[in-house]
Amino acid sequence: MPKVSSVTVPYAAYLRVYEPLAAFPEPERGHWARYARRPDLPTYQDELRRSLADLLPTPPVPVPVHESGEAFVAEVDGVLCVCPWRTRLRGWQAMEELAGQLPTPVLDAVIPPVLRRQTAADYEQWLARNPDARPWIRTSTWQVPLHWFVLVDDEERTYEEGEKAGADGADGSDGAPPRLRYRTPMVQARRRVARGLKALREALDEGPLIDGLLDVGRWLEEFHPRSLVELDYGGLVHAVSAEELDEDHSAADVAEGIEALRDGDGAAAGEAYARLVERWRAVRDLQFAN
Repeated sequence: MPKVSSVTVPYAAYLRVYEPLAAFPEPERGHWARYARRPDLPTYQDELRRSLADLLPTPPVPVPVHESGEAFVAEVDGVLCVCPWRTRLRGWQAMEELAGQLPTPVLDAVIPPVLRRQTAADYEQWLARNPDARPWIRTSTWQVPLHWFVLVDDEERTYEEGEKAGADGADGSDGAPPRLRYRTPMVQARRRVARGLKALREALDEGPLIDGLLDVGRWLEEFHPRSLVELDYGGLVHAVSAEELDEDHSAADVAEGIEALRDGDGAAAGEAYARLVERWRAVRDLQFAN
């Protein structure tokens, strides 16, 4: 698939589920089996560029007219797994969330009310025909939600510094961007959600961390037990320095905080939480910087 642009598009992180082909009914299973043999499989930047390109026309196209036939592909212990983009479904869900994120005058300027009403009506009709639909990808801009880190372990972390492009692009290469991600088996992710919830509920009455973990736990239950879960920093790697990325072990901090709560050590839990809040506040603040 050709790229829309060579420009790197930040700044979103992703939580993805890759399901084995056995999880898909025919003829979709056959489609993904053929798709995975393609030599030009797309990247997350390709996906994001294509989505942003739909917002350039006047009026914009906030939700694709047709569902995407693209996916990310991974091999897990010799088993082919795919993560469908489902950009149309995710576009509808993003539209619902947008109403609570922007003031009405700004929202009206970005996406006219008549277009929003039509999009909402289309989604309602589609849901009536597809009541069990769910996305394989969750997206978060300008941060990685702290409850995502509960799903993974520091030992599953991989960080690649990336490669610089040739001088003035003379070699025709854009260079490889840095990448920070975690990958874990679904069974491990579900086990960590259960253990994390138990520790949090015993120490806290309620809170956004518990709510977020409940929500993501219900989402994970929708998938095949032999799936792969991936937490990818995506475009956030362009928002912080290489040194900060190398030193970022947020999953370890979350695990330390939960373990401290389990041991009744509120002070240690508070210290771990403070490190996380400070790290991610610094990233979110860049959203409003010139």
